[in-house]
Amino acid sequence: MSYTCPLCHQSLIQSERTFRCENNHAFDLAKEGYINLMPVQHKRSKDPGDNKEMMQARRRFLEQDYYQPLKQRVAETCAEYLAQTPHRLLDIGCGEGYYTTEVAELLTQQCSAAQTYGLDISKVAIRYAAKRYQNCNFSVASSHRLPFADHSLDAVLRIYAPCNAQELARVTTPDGIVITVTPGNRHLYQLREQIYSDVRLHNEEPEVIEGFVLAHQEKLSYMMELDNGFGFDLLQMTPFAWKASDSLRKQLQSPAIFKCEADFVLRVYKKNS
Repeated sequence: MSYTCPLCHQSLIQSERTFRCENNHAFDLAKEGYINLMPVQHKRSKDPGDNKEMMQARRRFLEQDYYQPLKQRVAETCAEYLAQTPHRLLDIGCGEGYYTTEVAELLTQQCSAAQTYGLDISKVAIRYAAKRYQNCNFSVASSHRLPFADHSLDAVLRIYAPCNAQELARVTTPDGIVITVTPGNRHLYQLREQIYSDVRLHNEEPEVIEGFVLAHQEKLSYMMELDNGFGFDLLQMTPFAWKASDSLRKQLQSPAIFKCEADFVLRVYKKNS
């Protein structure tokens, strides 16, 4: 299995370090091992995706494994639902590959021919992921223009990542699945109550994905004890960081422990074929 051309959608054939389609569109493999399939005309900005500061904060936070229970459960779920398939999975919005590599490890243990792909719009994140994790295939591309052939994937993993239902249906097999992770109602509640006077619980109503039916849903909740500035890194990962006061920023950067809930909802959707 290989990628498809983002310009004409024909198959890309790899020859040494170049991917080329029959229309002679060519894409080189970067020295870190990823392929950039984001043509300039598809970009909405010069450097789309999270900026370097957000990525570095996320990397520092994730490396402390505060989200390790989620990483483990996601990988287990992927392995469970792909047990009777060729094990071809795409992680959309994979960032620096924190979850992708764990999924790839478990899938490869289950099937030596497993293929795990990671895709993100941020070149900075993908460059880091490809350099660090050798058990995945990483690409820079848009989740709304997936560079994969019709019905070529057994599963798509979406952790907070957007993607339209038509693309999910197009790239997955007739028995394909979509695995999503979204915030539970109390996710980061203690952090948000330091910022908002009226904290609203996250909506846990399941997403409706056209062409798929909800087959499984579970919650994963636990308390995190953040210290030594990792609470500040968590804040920097969130969309409400710019609303935080200077006093909260100083508090989160201190060695003191900041307790905060992690609350996730993991869902599995099966294709309604």
